[in-house]
Amino acid sequence: MALDPKAQAALALHRFGLGPRAGSIASIASDPRGALLAELDRPGAGRINNPELLTSGAAARTAFAYQQAQRAARQAERAAQQANAPSGAGSAEMKDQSATPPAPAARPSPGPGVPQQIYLAEAKARIDAALGAEIGFVERLVWFWSNHFCVSADKGNVRQICGAYEREVIRANVLGRFGDMLLAVESHPAMLFYLDNARSIGPASMAGLRQKRGLNENLAREILELHTLGVRTVYTQDDVTNFANVITGWTVVPFRQDSVLGGEFIFNPRMHQAGAQTVIGTSYPGGGVEQGRAVLVALARHPATARHLASKLARHFVADEPPPALVERLAKRFLATQGDLKETARALVAAPEAWEAPRAKLRRPGEWVIAALRAVGAAPVEIGPVMQAHNILGEPLWRPSAPKGFADESAPWLDGLAQRLDIANQFARRFGAEADPRDALEETLAPLASTETREAITRAESRPQALALLFMAPEFQRR
Repeated sequence: MALDPKAQAALALHRFGLGPRAGSIASIASDPRGALLAELDRPGAGRINNPELLTSGAAARTAFAYQQAQRAARQAERAAQQANAPSGAGSAEMKDQSATPPAPAARPSPGPGVPQQIYLAEAKARIDAALGAEIGFVERLVWFWSNHFCVSADKGNVRQICGAYEREVIRANVLGRFGDMLLAVESHPAMLFYLDNARSIGPASMAGLRQKRGLNENLAREILELHTLGVRTVYTQDDVTNFANVITGWTVVPFRQDSVLGGEFIFNPRMHQAGAQTVIGTSYPGGGVEQGRAVLVALARHPATARHLASKLARHFVADEPPPALVERLAKRFLATQGDLKETARALVAAPEAWEAPRAKLRRPGEWVIAALRAVGAAPVEIGPVMQAHNILGEPLWRPSAPKGFADESAPWLDGLAQRLDIANQFARRFGAEADPRDALEETLAPLASTETREAITRAESRPQALALLFMAPEFQRR
């Protein structure tokens, strides 16, 4: 059964966007598809223009300087303690004094260190962008690709640059060509640190022969398995090894060696395994960094990559088991446009299958948190409670437990619904005095809400209870 215009608009905002805000449904009801497409064409779509945020290189160097200063301070403190410690011999008076030393002066809490401060500033910029988006379709695309090409702030040297990584490689290319995003991702220090390629050395390279250190296949494997072709497709273990050899020398300028460029990408020929390599049946002649770029270009254009990405996009936006016709439609458009991500997104919006699928897919925790905040007009917000909500719900920002990123199927998130209720109650108490639950219902969910949901919310005993019921409604939980 065809949905009426307001229901179509609500579906567009919940399935493709980040949830309605006051007035959102009415503003796009005349042409929901057109509104989504218009957001793709908006100048600067997906960008965060905040001059206070550091580039990844500047953030890395700032964090390194802070860590060095902290280390020097600890060493100085230990030296001072050793210098002031009583000697083994001395008078009884001195021994008595040493037995009951004066209590140390209380130290003020130092608060978050510089890496954490940078991380939180980037997180706030991301959350503010999500809360401020008219629809949030492009933001959803940013989040999708950021999770596809995930890094983890829990890995050494990544925390201070993971936000800049998202801005510099995901947001900058989210409506461009996949091949450009792929190259930017795989040569970014965050990815090189996260998957250990910064330390990968060709066994027969100058550095390998001298240091007796070897190859690390992590990045090569994940590029083939997760970033491009998909698990168990057209590659073999030999392809992984050969590709790992190709990208030896893709590393990061050491902080101690260069205070100006430390922490930025560099190709180091001394670490590179020179010579021709064969990857997926194609021989690539030796050529330094260009050899790796050539392999990435070929991977970006491979039909297996198109199908893998099309399946993931359809699964993310539409259904855990996406309609085969939709996957085929997206894969064909991706290939026909040489990986044009804007055109692929247009094909998603235009596909009837993307609109006809039942609303059975559970929102990921981060999307649900933002949808709840948008529903009550909470913008801007304190970043601490939002980050804590992400942590409690099992989707800590930029901290996936594995390179495959956070799950995009519903099942892994079902066990967390009890925690969502706790967060819903917290948000409801926080915003209950400011937001009218009935208005929020009408502005965000009414065209899709069942009679039971409407009655539960309108009959609630208090405003906070009504808001919590809205946030936990099945229609609000699902895309």
